[in-house]
Amino acid sequence: MQEVKNVDVMSFAKIKAVFGIIVGLIYGIMAAFVFGAMGMSRGVTGLEVFGVLSIVIFPIVFAIMAFIIGAIVAVLYNVIAGWVGGIRVDLVQK
Repeated sequence: MQEVKNVDVMSFAKIKAVFGIIVGLIYGIMAAFVFGAMGMSRGVTGLEVFGVLSIVIFPIVFAIMAFIIGAIVAVLYNVIAGWVGGIRVDLVQK
């Protein structure tokens, strides 16, 4: 049984940022459909523009937030793992 005692903060934050891009893109596409439909039904072009921009804006915002939260979580993990021990995992070498 191996134990993860320390997590590299930047490495974890970068991985979280990539996940944030993926989730932000999914939400951005959904927002584009919703705001596009709302704009078409009400004749408001601003909603359509926001819908299209959300495909770009959401992944960027989600990536930044996920990076910051990932860094905080990694630091907290390192502190807490120092107190109570790390996560135990079984590793099999093939």
